[in-house]
Amino acid sequence: MAVFVHEPVLPIEVADVLGLKPGMRLVDATVGAAGHALELIPHILPGGRFLGVDRDPEAIAVSARRLAPFGAAVALRHGNFSHLDRFLEELGWPGADGLLVDLGVSSPQLDRNERGFSYMEDGPLDMRMDPGETITAADLVNELAQRELARILRDYGEERWASRIAQFIVERRVRQPYRRTGELVETIRAAIPTAARRHGPHPARRTFQALRIAVNDELGSLETLLAHVDSLLAPGGRVAVIAFHSLEDRRVKQALRELGRQGRLEDVARRPVVAGAAECERNPRARSARLRWARRPRVLPTIGEE
Repeated sequence: MAVFVHEPVLPIEVADVLGLKPGMRLVDATVGAAGHALELIPHILPGGRFLGVDRDPEAIAVSARRLAPFGAAVALRHGNFSHLDRFLEELGWPGADGLLVDLGVSSPQLDRNERGFSYMEDGPLDMRMDPGETITAADLVNELAQRELARILRDYGEERWASRIAQFIVERRVRQPYRRTGELVETIRAAIPTAARRHGPHPARRTFQALRIAVNDELGSLETLLAHVDSLLAPGGRVAVIAFHSLEDRRVKQALRELGRQGRLEDVARRPVVAGAAECERNPRARSARLRWARRPRVLPTIGEE
């Protein structure tokens, strides 16, 4: 198995906002390669329990090896965090004292050509976080109607040239279906005017982001989790969410604030925590990270209570 290492962002800040202490039950809903877990688990020992969840089975396998020294304190589950309630029920946990959701795609996934996430190197046009799922990025670009494809690129990638890229994709697939990431990158380059490609990020970045989000239903899973995140927490339990782009961060902010207005959460952070200069220099991924958090009340308001 390939080396799977992922440097966590804002680990000190996460431990702080979650208020971690010995004996707590901690959940990492996107455990990845256990980067955050290795930093956070010592805070809940002795007596604490940890649950790590990930939709990538390779990440679960790597986490199992890296977290083995913690023994029975650790439980790992393969699956989508939108089903987190099921995993808590399996373990007999009434709720989590701390819940972390890191929405970033891990560097190993992006860097491995065979996973199909990267626009920098050629590979199969896949992008599934869970290889057991059926829909790939190739399926979307080869089968979706032009209008729907343009909508995905616009809504999930905030791509200025969404309609033009969708048009070029459809025209090219008539001659030959897409199978490789390199083929899609070539089409995107051809669709975006030369002047627009001279500055800014890689021309394929937004399209690849949009397709990845669509393939994995990332925003749908996030909204499902946020709609009942308070019910996953023990009284006084805290949730911390790290987002890396505005589509996610906007949903997190709005959902936590709405739950706060309903009295289902309290101490909702007014502003996100961001990484300092030293961390950004050491780990460039941290530059776009936004950490938001909230706490479930210890005593829920009764119906009609002001």
